Amino acid sequence: MLSLEEIFQARNHLVPYVYHTPLLHLHALDPLLGCQVYVKAECMQLTHSFKIRGALNRILQLTPEERARGVVTASSGNHGRGVAYAAKMLGIKATVVIPDHAPAVKIQAVRDLGAEVILCDKPKRFAIAEKLRDEKGLCYIPPFNDYAVMAGQGTIALEIFQDLPDPAAVLVPLGGGGLTSGIATAIKGIRPETRVYACEPARIPRFTVSLKEGRPTAVPQVDTIADGVATLCPGDKTLPIVRDKVDRVIDVPEEALLPAMKLLLTEGKVLAEPSSTIGLAAIQSGQLTFRPEDKVVFVLSGGNVDFSLVQKL
Repeated sequence: MLSLEEIFQARNHLVPYVYHTPLLHLHALDPLLGCQVYVKAECMQLTHSFKIRGALNRILQLTPEERARGVVTASSGNHGRGVAYAAKMLGIKATVVIPDHAPAVKIQAVRDLGAEVILCDKPKRFAIAEKLRDEKGLCYIPPFNDYAVMAGQGTIALEIFQDLPDPAAVLVPLGGGGLTSGIATAIKGIRPETRVYACEPARIPRFTVSLKEGRPTAVPQVDTIADGVATLCPGDKTLPIVRDKVDRVIDVPEEALLPAMKLLLTEGKVLAEPSSTIGLAAIQSGQLTFRPEDKVVFVLSGGNVDFSLVQKL
């Protein structure tokens, strides 16, 4: 299992490289969501996503011989950009396998960082990355199912507590579970009374299904506008942590996602991708309520948004 000590070690690794992102109290949203609304703006992080934390923490632990071989990963976009950025920073060759229908802004950002991009059907991305690992001897950087990656993501919680010592709850977007596992481990290790809610798209309820089954269980491929949390199956490392340290997994309806993104942009004046605003959507859709005095932190996991999507708002 992931330890709190590993997350503190990850913070020491990452401090020279990543931003301590702002924790913003969006007062205008307080009466609209019925609580004191704080957002952890990872959309303002390097690469405009939290993914740089886990990717870089994992890559920094490679040996010189492993770095010389190069790295490969599979990603819906943000993790690939994080790997590409870290690899460029450290002078390592990177290959990123991305679904061909991922947002163009995410694909281009990976290319702009000098990584080789391989486009494929979404369900095949992990198998292709693992095949490249085996055939070319590349080092695979998992997007979520890796303790070093989770530890890097958990540094977000350490920053939250630096800026706000007593949050009542933290709402986290739930994809493969790396972000949630890291944050939940840190929160429950430091302040157990702070509740952790993990929010996944109702169209792809892979954690709800897997928790009922008692094992990682894949769900059918269905399109969702929350592409950043569209993983079909939890990891065997992330599922037990989510089971043991998350207070509740919430399946958020698709129709609530764009209104939440719009609310954050128009009233909060913050632009984030739909995956990031899924916690706001959980409240707007009535699945979660708080008291007006509760300090609630919403992790805005990324801000890599195609302008065409903004126009749809």
